[in-house]
Amino acid sequence: MRFTDRAPVHAAVLVPIVMRAQPTVLLTQRTAHLVNHSGQVAFPGGKVDAGDADASATALREAQEEVGLDPTLVQVVGVLPSYVTGSAFIISPVIALVTPGFKLSLNAGEVADVFEVPLEFLMNPANHRRHSLEWQGVRREWLSMPYLDGETERFIWGATAGMLRNFYRFLAA
Repeated sequence: MRFTDRAPVHAAVLVPIVMRAQPTVLLTQRTAHLVNHSGQVAFPGGKVDAGDADASATALREAQEEVGLDPTLVQVVGVLPSYVTGSAFIISPVIALVTPGFKLSLNAGEVADVFEVPLEFLMNPANHRRHSLEWQGVRREWLSMPYLDGETERFIWGATAGMLRNFYRFLAA
């Protein structure tokens, strides 16, 4: 279901799996002042630019722009099927392996924080919570994966949780 009348926007996100002894997924906390998805937990990524060769190029460019992730430390391993949001984004999730030891530099205009969540936590269906709400006569359903990062709760939900759930389903197939 769409919640906007604007034309669909093609985008790509990097699902960066950091190859530590226990692999993690690098996520961002978006700044509070952004027009779209402000304050939410997200993958690095954004709109496809005309000069981008493909979804992988978009995801790598955006990850470098948003968090300073050096693309030479990233190995793209595949792209999941598109994820379409109610806000009219058609997102290509690009799965990639990241060599540890990187130095990040956050774009303060877009990213408030960056953190890692164990891949094992995200791929455990016991941590995938379903929610529903009736709003203006329409039933909305979504997923969340609340993660306690020290004393900070990271509320992973919406499109990010949905793409992680699709990744889990892909790996479990």
